[in-house]
Order: sequence, then C-alpha cells, then structure tokens
Amino acid sequence: MNKLRLLPAAAWLLAAAVLVPLRAADQPIPLSFNPAFMDPTVAPGADFNAYANGGWLKSTQIPADKSRWGAFDMLAQNNWNRIRGILEEAAAQPAAPGTNARKIGDFFASAMDEAAIEAAGLQPLAPELARIAALPDLAALSLYLADAHQHGGSALFGIQPYADQKQNDTMQLIAGQGGLSLPTRDYYLDAKYAKFLPQFAAHVAALFQLAGSTPAAAAEEAATVLRLETELAKISKSVTELRDPLANYHKMTLDEAAALLPAFAFKNYLAAAGLPATETSLNVAQPKFFTGLNALLVAHPLAEWKTYLRWHALSEAAPYLSAAFDRENFRFFGTVLNGTPAQEPRWQRAAKVLDANIGFAVSELYVAKYFPPDVKAKLETMIQNMRDVLHDRIVHLDWMTAPTKQKALEKLGTFRVVVGYPEKWRDYSALTVTRASYYGNVREAAAVESRRQMAKFGHPFDKAEWLRTPQQVNAYYQPSAGQLVFLAGILQPPYFDPAKDDAVNYGAIVAVIGHEISHGFDDKGRLYDARGNLQDWWTQEDSAAFTGRALKLVQQFNGYFALPGLAINGQQTLGENIGDLGGISIAYEAFQRSLQGKPRVRIDGLTPEQRFFVAWAQVWRTKYRDDALKRTLASDVHSPGPFRAVGPLVNLPEFYAAFNIKEGDPMWRKPELRAKIW
Repeated sequence: MNKLRLLPAAAWLLAAAVLVPLRAADQPIPLSFNPAFMDPTVAPGADFNAYANGGWLKSTQIPADKSRWGAFDMLAQNNWNRIRGILEEAAAQPAAPGTNARKIGDFFASAMDEAAIEAAGLQPLAPELARIAALPDLAALSLYLADAHQHGGSALFGIQPYADQKQNDTMQLIAGQGGLSLPTRDYYLDAKYAKFLPQFAAHVAALFQLAGSTPAAAAEEAATVLRLETELAKISKSVTELRDPLANYHKMTLDEAAALLPAFAFKNYLAAAGLPATETSLNVAQPKFFTGLNALLVAHPLAEWKTYLRWHALSEAAPYLSAAFDRENFRFFGTVLNGTPAQEPRWQRAAKVLDANIGFAVSELYVAKYFPPDVKAKLETMIQNMRDVLHDRIVHLDWMTAPTKQKALEKLGTFRVVVGYPEKWRDYSALTVTRASYYGNVREAAAVESRRQMAKFGHPFDKAEWLRTPQQVNAYYQPSAGQLVFLAGILQPPYFDPAKDDAVNYGAIVAVIGHEISHGFDDKGRLYDARGNLQDWWTQEDSAAFTGRALKLVQQFNGYFALPGLAINGQQTLGENIGDLGGISIAYEAFQRSLQGKPRVRIDGLTPEQRFFVAWAQVWRTKYRDDALKRTLASDVHSPGPFRAVGPLVNLPEFYAAFNIKEGDPMWRKPELRAKIW
C-alpha cells in the first residue's frame, strides 16, 4: 500500500549455514546516564548542551555508515544487533513451514543470498518494465498505477485507508499528494537545495543506464523525470501545510473526486486498487494537487509519463536488485543527500526491510526474548502520575475558560495508554515467503498488506491497532484512536534505567511520556475531541490564548540556526516543540511530588534537580552530517537533537534556579519571551 506523506559485502553467507559470533562492534553500546558525557569546564548558563554533553561530543565520531549519531541512534543500533541474532537463527534453523519464524528466516535468507540476487540482475523487474512500455493511454496507466501502488509503489500520489477524521467509527480512503523522489518539495524549488538537482539527474541517468539505456538516452530520460517531478513539487503542499488536519480534510463523493482528474480514470483506479463497490466517498486530502496533476497529465505526452513510471519502478526496486543498482541507490540517497560515506552492513539493511514488511512477526520473537515483563507495570504507574499532574495543570490554568477546561479534562480521561507491545499480534497467514527472490518477497509483502488495509472497509476503526513495531526506538500519540503508545524498544537506557535514581528516569522516560501526552493538546492534537474526531471544542477566546502562547515557541525556534543561514522552521516543528515543553515541565512537577518525604541526595556532585535536567539533555545528544542536518531541517517535524536538549528548558524558571543561571548569561531568556502552555 502506497503510504501518504501526511502523517523513511555480506557479513554472513547463508550457504555456510554457520552463525557468525557477535563481533566487538556488535556488543551493546553503554547508554545510561553518565557524568563522563558532560564537560564541567563549560558553565551550564553559557551553553547547556555543551555542559551536559560536551565530553561525549568531543570523544564521539559518527560511524561511517550513519548520517547522524546520538543516544536515539545508539539504542536503535543495540536493538538491530539483537534482531540480527534473531534473523540469523531463523534463517539457519528453519522452523516449520507456514510459521512466522519460517517466514522470517526465508525472507532474511533471500535478502542475504547475494549470489542469487546478482545472477538475477534486472530480471525480477523485467515484467514491470514491460507493462509500463506497453501502456497505450492514460486509462491503462490508471490500472497499472493501481497495481503498482498495491505492491508498494509511490508514483504520482498515494492512498491509505484510515478512520474518517470527523467520524472515526467508520473507515475512509484518503488520497493525497505524492510522487516525489527527493525528501520534500523544497528540494526542487528552494535555492538552498539547488545543488542536489543536477546530482539527482545524474543519479536517475545512472540507473537508466544500468537498466540498458545509452548514455545519451539516459540523460534525456533523467531530464524528463526531473522536469515532471519539479512540476509535481510546484502543486504540492509544504511539510508545514501538511500538518494542519483541518486543511487536509476534504470529504467528497467518488464522482466529485473523479471530476478533479477527468483525464485519469480515477474511479477505475480506485476499483482496481481494491476499494469496495459499497464505498461512495473518500477524503481527497489536497484537492488542488489533484486538479494540478490532471493538468500535468494532459500537458505532457504519455511517453514522458512512461519514463517517469520506469524511473519509479527502478528506484523503488534498486535496493533489492544486484549490487550495481543497490550501490548507485545508496550513493545518491545515502551519500549525496545525507553525507553518509558507507552503507550499513547488508544484514542491517535487510533487517530494516523485514521490519517494514513483516515487522510484527519479528516483534513476537524480540519481545519474548528482550522485554522484561516488570517494565510494563513500572511504566504504567509513571504514566498515571503524569496524567494526574496534567489533570491538575488543566484545572488551574489561568488562561482557559471553564467550558473548555471541562472538555480538555474529558479528553485526558479517554486516553488509552499501551506499553511495550500490542495485546494481539498481527496475522501473517496470508503471506507467502520463499528463499527464491528478495524483490519478490518485498512485492508480495506489500500486496498482502494492501489487501489487509482494504479489508478494513465495512468494519469499525480498530483503535487498538499499532502503527509501529515494538522493537523500534519510539513512542507516539494517535489522535483518532486516542492512543498513547510506548514501544518496547525505547523502554531501556538511556530513556529508562531501573538502576538509576528517580531524577534520571523522570528527566528521561517520564518526560518522554509527558511529551506524548502533551501531543493530545499540541497545535494539531488539540483539534481532536474526546472521541478522537476533528471538532472545534475550543471557545474563540481560548483558541486565541493558546495560539498566542504557541507563537512564542514558533518565534523561539525560528531564531535557532542549525547551520549557517539555515534556521529551524518553528511552525513546522511546533507540535514536537510543544510536546517537549509540556513533557519536561509536567515531568518536573511529577518528580518534585515524588521527592516529598525523601532525602535529597547529591549524586556525582549534582542535586536531584540538576540530574533531572542533565538527563533530559543527554537523551538528545546527537551529532549530524551537514547534508543530513539540511534534510532534517527541510523534512522533519522534530527539531534537531541539540536544540531539543536546550529549547524547552530555557522556558522553565526551575531550570534557571537549578543552575543559578542569571540575566546576562547566554542561556538566559527574558521572562516575557518564555512560553508556558500547559
């Protein structure tokens, strides 16, 4: 299923049938809170990130196969090393046919069989390229695109079944903009990213040459692709604009949707993509994109669109084809766009593909082996403490009126919190996996997932379904489901460490919990009511007060320059910045409540309050390659790590008190400029 952009030499040879022992580089990376990461020569009031993380920043190099490196990435690497063992064992010791363990092992084995992949060359993609070459008209193109999208393609636009945002007891198909190869529309249109366009064209030409085009023909084909994608970029919304759920909700009948694309057999496309005949409406999230797309389909000859489709088929298949395609794909998307010198080892690239395609099957084995049951109970207690603090905060807000407070409290009371892993595992019985074709397995997994998604129509929206696999280092808030999810992968050091004092855990995992709870009341989340529907439950007065307070965060982060001439987009990152501010503020109060009646002990020379704030900063320690940082600024709704380490803190009076930061110190922010929302 093509997802919308609303909302990224073998270490082991299968033939040997022998597991490689963990190398020294694969041993767990120590991640717990550590005073050695600090730089005591830097005054906390001068540069708090350098004070909290300066020792680590000086001693750490970004690994050659990574575009950035930080606490988040190091924990993820620990998890991938664990998953490697699971996958290698499943491949070397095949389980019974039809079991998830067998499917995992066969999928991984197909990915690691470089000899077979090399021998196949371009052949796995040949039927797809032949279909594109034979397309006679736009009507046939629409049917081809339906099949391509079902098999994981991303050309032109995307579709995704999800809850109707204004009536979430029913399912709805969402159609939205897409079809770009570069990270965002800005890469095509903004002078800051102009250097990438000729390099993109060279990459496109290189893949066409590998597929058999002459150098001259490949150059022309690349020019066509760049021209069409630039036109698509011009009619696309920005990352910031895509964050507004109200502006991206346009429910219409199938006839109304088809009228946006009269040159394209849209209703035939929807039927071929699997939309049941009983469905009579959908959400066209960006109508202007589709009217613009129709004009482009008419303005450019079919031959150009066939070139564009060939490019997308080649680009999407390249990581699963022979080494020449894989290397060229990494050269551009890894090295050129992100500045990463070397590819990750093949086993890790394969592990990430399995996570994306059959990840919940891997999760069952990961959770059983690595997730301690007692963590779940401990986190649930912390979460309740945070809800209690936010409840009291809402009750005592001085800027919100009583009617809106009542509805906010009602919403807080409906939040569902899930820790570790889902109650019900995903069913992969419909998926057939073989060791014969890596690319074939990826396509088959995408098709099975597409059918699973389309089968949701006619059933209520499943608010308990997970959107991410438990082994990922992450947490998320799903507004339509009213669900807060804390994945097993993040519930370990440096985010959660039972061996550390409360100050460290409250500054890390409890603040992360607060971050996710705050998402229910950030600039997007606040637009959803207690039932998870898009509905304006705010008075005009309260909405204006919230906007004014949030504007201080926008202005604050607009003033942070991650690279010379490149500032953070405060509006683009507003939701996450609100989450950070709310998370650390609520966690601090919860921590203070936890200290009542307990001795206040200095550890490593730091007071409990100081350890709390240093713990927060240390979980966001990160180093970036310059091009990766540019990409983050253009496409990510999160601020870069060093700014998350400091940005929310300078809004808290308690932070200044903890380190005796005074007016005139670089970290000082005037009281009238400080943001305070929840």
